[in-house]
Amino acid sequence: MTAPRLLRKCLFAALSAVLVATAATGSAQAQQPADAIAAAVSFSDTFDGPAGASVDTSKWQIETGDNVNNHERQYYTAGNRNAALDGQGHLVITARRENPANYQCWYGTCQYTSARLNTSGKFTAQYGHVEARMKIPRGQGMWPAFWMLGTPVNWPDSGEIDVMENVGFEPSTVHGTIHGPGYSGSGGIGAAYSLPGGQAFADAFHTFAVDWAPDSITWSVDGTVYQRRTPADLGGRTWVFNKPFFLILNLAVGGYWPGDPDGSTAFPQQLVVDHVSVTTGDTATGAAIKGLAGKCVDVAGANPANGTPVQLYDCNGTAAQQWTAGADGTLRALGKCLDVTGGATADGTAVQLYDCNGTAAQRWTVTAAHDIVNPQADKCLDVTGNSSANGTRLQIWTCTGGANQKWTVG
Repeated sequence: MTAPRLLRKCLFAALSAVLVATAATGSAQAQQPADAIAAAVSFSDTFDGPAGASVDTSKWQIETGDNVNNHERQYYTAGNRNAALDGQGHLVITARRENPANYQCWYGTCQYTSARLNTSGKFTAQYGHVEARMKIPRGQGMWPAFWMLGTPVNWPDSGEIDVMENVGFEPSTVHGTIHGPGYSGSGGIGAAYSLPGGQAFADAFHTFAVDWAPDSITWSVDGTVYQRRTPADLGGRTWVFNKPFFLILNLAVGGYWPGDPDGSTAFPQQLVVDHVSVTTGDTATGAAIKGLAGKCVDVAGANPANGTPVQLYDCNGTAAQQWTAGADGTLRALGKCLDVTGGATADGTAVQLYDCNGTAAQRWTVTAAHDIVNPQADKCLDVTGNSSANGTRLQIWTCTGGANQKWTVG
């Protein structure tokens, strides 16, 4: 395992706890922020283990069989034949060209084997930040995907959220889509994201994510938001995404959409997964963030609208004061993120609630000194005018060590 690999793994683990640095004293006060914030990550798999090992069966189950509905060409196998750890912190899903007689598909003997994993019966999510960092395969006929199905499954009425799909004939493009009653299959509602300059997704790892809140789903690639869907996009059809969904990872071969592999497609092909995580959103237990005069960081009026002021207010235990930590360094309430208005870095810039969008304006570091710092501005979360009055607006300001910049979590 190389040093850069170790560093990146450590950074991911640290971000899962909002980059909380605890003091070396080991005091209860110093430990409190880490204990309260870390609980926000509700699912995480970084696929650490020896080469050739199977996935963690407490988190994943492996499906077997073919897929008649999409007319795919692969048979999904059990065990570690087509899904195994590589010993370097990755899950590798391998598609092979082979057709042993015991693998029977809808059209006869299958031509390929691959793997499909899901968390059904082991983990479901309802809202939050859902992401996977992956390196996808390349080649005509390849169809990697990271997606979710609603429970209990009764497709399409139970819903489907496609965080990322790629078809091999579009090496620079991925798709994010929702499916539900009256908008399923080719009628799914979504958008595509393409890398600039003709880069191929198969050339490097990329992070694919959705930020999922009541009545909204927002897609991003490497932190860049490319679409947001709400019930208003459905033309009167039913929004079915305010309930639990489970996760799925798979690598399909062929089918109606990608078409079959051809002579240009080399085998084996691999989907390499670095990590999968779900960080709970507004449904998390969350924690209060307390500051000046023992008052709390509060979303004004408990209003989830973009641009709602974030203020100081008497602690009252409402959802407007329950903050959770994203694995991406965000602080979240009501399904949205604590945001520096306009991405500005000047002293006195107000903070607000806004759709999570992956920008540096929404990244925060909680320190052992009880500062909450926006690294982009290198400034602290600050109570305007050092006033403890209810409704005092919060802002960013050069870190001074004053009481109006000190915060405790929980």
